[in-house]
Amino acid sequence: MKNLLFIITAVAVLVLAGCGKSEPSEPAIESVESLIANPERLKDLRAQCKADHARMGDAQCHAVAEATRQRFMSGGQSPYESDPVPPSAAPASLPVGAGAKD
Repeated sequence: MKNLLFIITAVAVLVLAGCGKSEPSEPAIESVESLIANPERLKDLRAQCKADHARMGDAQCHAVAEATRQRFMSGGQSPYESDPVPPSAAPASLPVGAGAKD
């Protein structure tokens, strides 16, 4: 009789444990470094964060924003660095009273 009670109790515990609410699995957050290395994925995630920030989550959208900032502020070569047009010289100052009208 004790064995039957033990088996019923064990089965009841297992059934109740199996019916418990499972934790929602969190999607893996992509690192800033991986997003910097993959600009197409960064572009896709930026669009998804813009469309539905709540679904993407704060952590992923912050990683996307940081990767975008780092790519923008990187120390790479600027396309404007070797501009063929030289900068204009500073304007010469006018002598005192030359610009005044009588």
